[in-house]
Amino acid sequence: MDTGEISFDEQGLVPCVVQDWSSGEVLILAYANAEAVAKTIESGELHLFSRSRQEIWHKGATSGNTQRVKALRIDCDGDALLALVEPSGPACHTGERTCFYRGDISPPASHEVLPQLERTIAERQLSRPAGSYTVTLLDDAALNAAKVEEEAEEVGRAAREESERRVSEEAADLIYHLAVLMHSRGLTFADAAEVLSERSDG
Repeated sequence: MDTGEISFDEQGLVPCVVQDWSSGEVLILAYANAEAVAKTIESGELHLFSRSRQEIWHKGATSGNTQRVKALRIDCDGDALLALVEPSGPACHTGERTCFYRGDISPPASHEVLPQLERTIAERQLSRPAGSYTVTLLDDAALNAAKVEEEAEEVGRAAREESERRVSEEAADLIYHLAVLMHSRGLTFADAAEVLSERSDG
């Protein structure tokens, strides 16, 4: 990354949008100065500038919720940064996963739905509520695999014979069962996306 392309403001700062590398969810809007950007590049972990404390801020240095930087991008005018990160815990000082947890949060945006589904599956595995269909699938790999096959067939049938709405409904069923199956193997949709990315480079 060429930091010479960054246009810092009169206070020597540039706004930095922090986004989850895997889910695409926006986690933080903060500021960085040249030193913070340099420390981020050098360490591979997000460093910002605290305007209230007037000092460099190593995200997660106190809480342990550090953010490993996968990529730093500069906008077209050079006056804003996008940090794509892998968070090791909640991004917000309140303990919330993202700082943007207030306001119009329901319904979730389309890109938020799959990460939310994966978090729900992980929570079900931990809490194991009685009668949970998700827990049943997690405990029975053969059943889960059979359901994925069944739902894939139903998507195909809907595509041949039914309405667009029915295709969407059957696709949603397939995605749910596939998410559970992948979670049972310690995988997420991000792992599948990585494979797709590798293929697109070929």
